[in-house]
Amino acid sequence: MSGRVVPCSPKEIGSLFLFEELSAEQLGRLCSDGRVELFQPGPVYREGDPATCFFVMIEGTVVHSRRVGDDDVEIARTSQRGVYSGAVQAYIGDRVRQVYQNSMRVTEPTRFFVLPADTFASIMREWFPMSVHLLEGLFFGSKNTQAAVGQRERLLALGSLSAGLTHELNNPAAAAVRATAALRERVAKMRHKLAVIAEGPFTPEQLTHLIEIQERTAERVAKAPVLSPLETTDREDLLTDWLEEHGIDYGWQLAPVFVQAGLDVDWLEQVVAAVGEDILPGAVGWLSYTVETELLMDEIADSTTRVSRLVDAAKQYSQLDRAPYQVADVHELLDSTLLMLSGKTGPRIRVVKEYDRTLPRIPAYPAELNQVWTNLIDNAVSAMGGAGGEGTLTVRTARQGEQLLVEFRDTGPGVPAEIRDRIFDPFFTTKPVGQGTGLGLDISWRIVVNKHHGSLAVESAPGDTRFAVLLPLNATDGDGRALRPAQEAQGIRGTQGMQGAREASEATEGTG
Repeated sequence: MSGRVVPCSPKEIGSLFLFEELSAEQLGRLCSDGRVELFQPGPVYREGDPATCFFVMIEGTVVHSRRVGDDDVEIARTSQRGVYSGAVQAYIGDRVRQVYQNSMRVTEPTRFFVLPADTFASIMREWFPMSVHLLEGLFFGSKNTQAAVGQRERLLALGSLSAGLTHELNNPAAAAVRATAALRERVAKMRHKLAVIAEGPFTPEQLTHLIEIQERTAERVAKAPVLSPLETTDREDLLTDWLEEHGIDYGWQLAPVFVQAGLDVDWLEQVVAAVGEDILPGAVGWLSYTVETELLMDEIADSTTRVSRLVDAAKQYSQLDRAPYQVADVHELLDSTLLMLSGKTGPRIRVVKEYDRTLPRIPAYPAELNQVWTNLIDNAVSAMGGAGGEGTLTVRTARQGEQLLVEFRDTGPGVPAEIRDRIFDPFFTTKPVGQGTGLGLDISWRIVVNKHHGSLAVESAPGDTRFAVLLPLNATDGDGRALRPAQEAQGIRGTQGMQGAREASEATEGTG
């Protein structure tokens, strides 16, 4: 939108704090190379458009907003003379993509001093060469520092996750090793028992029946029901009594194994009917080895399946074999992150999942969203006292209009009101020295807001702290309007139910 050009007064321009130290000659050049424009209420420029002008308000009221999903969210409103915005980084040139980092509109007739971006850049380099070098160094140095520290934050998270994953993998692996050793021993005993049976009084018909029972036994082991402790004890007592009544003195050793395999007195009655009382002890012993080998093989299968699930979760979490940008299921991402962090949550922190499974898959950068989930879950667990603490972590998903909500709720002591507006600031942390970098929430905010055009907000009270992530449900493509690559813009850092906090940098809206 263009305004109406009105006369430019060097004296009036010189009264603005940005230009108050300039000479009369310099003020004259500003009026010559620039212009004063009067804008009626409405938009002046829109976020994402090429940054062609540098605006300094002379009088009126301006409103700055950022695009969050399908909504324009107000981040600043002021009537202060001299505030500036627009192409504030034009002096850097094409080394940075020059676009408007927010939208600006006016709510009443408002006059601006306007400089074309190229002219603003030339004047900066000509009049303030040393300042330009310092600003460039500050800009790129800050950018490099953020990248380096962000990488360290990711490495710290990766190290923590690796330790947890190693612990989680060790349990099923050790179980598989133990079961394999026991299975080797049972198979050796089965070979010995087979030799005894071959030399014993078994008739061919009895051997046939025994083999049939062995096959049916293996099938029953695979379908063994889950019993309560009371049911298990009662069934073990019944089996022990039956075995002792039939002359098997070590029945108390066999009963727990048979019950675990889902076998009962009726099954034993079928065995004795098939082979007879005289060879029952040998047949029961032979079948006990069958039961034990089946149970051990089930344990090995469960352990290796657990290992496989952990490896799949690690792949899902890291997204190493997938495109950076894709349509993803947030529930798969959340589950993989929760599994990777299960060592951190510990046995006394209950994890509750309240998923809306009807939600569609969304366009996203999954690996980076997993980093957001990691930071928010880790903060929630820390707030509840870490792995040794107690509490409940609730992860909820829901639909809110054209956005997808992912909410992390913990029962910790809450975020004090006096620091709530600072928790998203870089390097701000409440953790002891050496235990936190203060970048977890800053990085999470940048991923959600800058990269996904969503929002991240917090609401907190003692015993009920909620971090809410809102993500757009739709996007054109990886570089489309609703999901754009990260920019160096600042946006809304939400507190108290999505209320915008002050921007961390004044690079886009200067107040002097």
